[in-house]
Amino acid sequence: MNRDSRYLESVLHHDIPLTRDMKLKVVDWQAGQLRLHLPLEPNVNHKSTMFGGSLYCGAVLAGWGWLHLSLREAGIEDGHIVIQEGQIGYPLPVTGDAQAICDAPEEKVWKKFLATYQRYGRARLTLETRVVNEGSEEAAVRFSGQYVLHR
Repeated sequence: MNRDSRYLESVLHHDIPLTRDMKLKVVDWQAGQLRLHLPLEPNVNHKSTMFGGSLYCGAVLAGWGWLHLSLREAGIEDGHIVIQEGQIGYPLPVTGDAQAICDAPEEKVWKKFLATYQRYGRARLTLETRVVNEGSEEAAVRFSGQYVLHR
């Protein structure tokens, strides 16, 4: 775990206490990709698979964390990130531990987002995240979230 990963995990556990109860961990932050670890045990449902609400939280938090770290790298630390809207699909069950993954949007989308925020103090960004069963790269969950950054 690198310094940014440790930093984000401490922010999540302090500012969003639910992440402690979920036992969420930041696995990796590199090359514009964030990976979070979601263990099955504290997030299990009555079918012995991962609870849909925990999966939703993991997907939202992967996007939130990606945006938080990317803004920090861009030198922007004066904004507040909120999720405004999200759509989720659960094509496969999560039967064990999982990873929530968020990749960078297209560079032109990111640059427009930053320019909009710097000009107006408010901007929206859609991020795509997925949750995979550990050991697989096949999406068990697909999430599209619209995040708002405001001063």
